[in-house]
Amino acid sequence: MVKRRALPAVREALGRQAAVALIGPRQVGKTTLAHEIADEDGAVYLDLELPSDRAKLSDPELFFAQYTDKLVILDEIHRLPAMFDTLRGVIDQGRRKGQRTGRFLILGSAALDLLRQSESLAGRIAYVDMGPFDVSEAVKAEKDLVRLWVRGGFPDAFLAKTDAVSLRLRQDFIRTYLERDVPQFGPRIPAEALGRLWIMLAHGQGTLLNASKLAANLSLSAQTVTRYIDLLADLLLVRRLPPLHTNVGKRLVKSPKVYVRDSGLLHALLEIGDYNELAGHPVVGSSWEGFVIENILALAPDRTEASFYRTAAGAEMDLVLDMPKRGRWAIEIKRNPAAKLEKGFYMAMEDLKPDKCFVVHSGEGRYPVAEGVEAVSLVDLTQELAK
Repeated sequence: MVKRRALPAVREALGRQAAVALIGPRQVGKTTLAHEIADEDGAVYLDLELPSDRAKLSDPELFFAQYTDKLVILDEIHRLPAMFDTLRGVIDQGRRKGQRTGRFLILGSAALDLLRQSESLAGRIAYVDMGPFDVSEAVKAEKDLVRLWVRGGFPDAFLAKTDAVSLRLRQDFIRTYLERDVPQFGPRIPAEALGRLWIMLAHGQGTLLNASKLAANLSLSAQTVTRYIDLLADLLLVRRLPPLHTNVGKRLVKSPKVYVRDSGLLHALLEIGDYNELAGHPVVGSSWEGFVIENILALAPDRTEASFYRTAAGAEMDLVLDMPKRGRWAIEIKRNPAAKLEKGFYMAMEDLKPDKCFVVHSGEGRYPVAEGVEAVSLVDLTQELAK
């Protein structure tokens, strides 16, 4: 078993709020974690994808009244969106009786959809994000880092016996999302068109979003392409990294960068099966960049604002973190430890004036590369964030 960072976070949140929403893509281990909590705490677990469990909630207030002293876990909550109003009433009734914390654990796969539905629980609910495995959970040796990068962090794919089995699992995952989940969350979006867009985004990993160009290649409108990307982002499969908006008197890039969030899914979309194939593929550099960004953001402190920096004059920084109490960190990402820093990096340094600046490489160790700039491994940087 790989111990998940989300487990203590969920327990802490249950200790201070009546409801906790655990949010993450399908198959990242939310249900496994929920069962672990249920087994340890004697909680009541309901899978709302099962008709038998949904039937138990035909009169939800009566059902919940039987378990006022137990945690109730509701998996796949999007199946019963009207449940949130009921939960609010049950929680408020329990508060009047002194039951203020640890009543409900809610599991969901679509972030924006769940957040929108749960607005009625404002002041009664806490949110915990749970993504695929990250380096702090899965990397014990250098070979683990390569495996995590190639296979991605979805547990079944990462832990598969061979790269070939892992690739098939990821391809099955993609097909399931397109054929099963897309109709649930976006009933008017054709799965075939969304699949082609997903592949195009994989080929353009880490590039600026150009909806008009994508739309022309797909014979769709730019508005439709934007709506499709919204869905992929809502399902936590794609990240739109915004440009930094700062008053530096420069002409700044205004479009976000787009990444397929899990490197394993990126490689499956491009039919890259192992490290040998990845090392010779044109996407290898941008794949490493996206992999590093996802791991950094998974371990960054709460309320961190993440962006990239680019100006018309050529200044560029791959990732800028503005963190409470820790200031601004500027991060450049290079797969090759011997790669030279270009003029645009130093121009960005001058514009941003970060509190700390790092160059993340794929090797081991840390060392200074210029005044105020330190080269670090991904593992070292994530440990620095965890301090």
